[in-house]
This record gives sequence, structure tokens and C-alpha cells, in this order.
Amino acid sequence: MQKPLPLLVTAASLGALLTLGACNNKPVVANDDDPQAAQLKNAPPVAPPPMIQASRTYRCADNSLVYADFYTNNTASVRTTKEPGAGTILTAKDGKPPYTAAGYSLSANSAHVTYSAPGKKAQGCDA
Repeated sequence: MQKPLPLLVTAASLGALLTLGACNNKPVVANDDDPQAAQLKNAPPVAPPPMIQASRTYRCADNSLVYADFYTNNTASVRTTKEPGAGTILTAKDGKPPYTAAGYSLSANSAHVTYSAPGKKAQGCDA
């Protein structure tokens, strides 16, 4: 006795094939309605974001922690919490430390630094 399931599957497959065969098979072409196409074509290449050179955690003289990420574009992101992204961006002028911002200073990208922040005096910190 033959099972009707293979016959049913074959019939369903054949029906799907015939349905798809009746579709319009015109090739898809790009639509030239993009109003910024010329601007995008002539735009200069986009520079990639800076990469992280080093990430360091410092223990300071007052027993606080400072987290610093040093980037390839002569900037550093400094924060006092472990969560990334909520830091203050410090910049090294002409690519030479110290890294500074309004009220902030970080002496270098090294194992021992001097760090100061608004409301805090400058203190030594070790990685």
C-alpha cells in the first residue's frame, strides 16, 4: 500500500513551480530617481572613525579610579565609571601630551600619569 503523502508533496511542489513560472521575469534595473545621486557620486571619501590605541584603568592617590581610552586622533576619553561612552574627550594639542579639556588634564598615555578634573587637585595615578 502506497502512502499518499509523497504524492501530495510532489503535487504541491509542481503547483508552486507553475505559479512562480507565470511571474513577470523582467530584470530589475536601478531607479534613477535619487535626488542626491550626483552629490554622492562626487562626494569625497568618508574618513573612518579613530581607533582605540590603548585603554587603561588608573588608581589615583585619593584611591579613586579613572578609566581612559586613548585614540589614534590625539584624543583621550576619560571617565570615572566603568561603563564606556560617558566620558569627557580630552585633546593633545599638536599630538603632544598633556591631554586637556575645560578643567581636565591627563599628562600622557603611560603607566603613570598626573590627572586633574574640575573640583579636584592634580594627583598621581598608576595603571
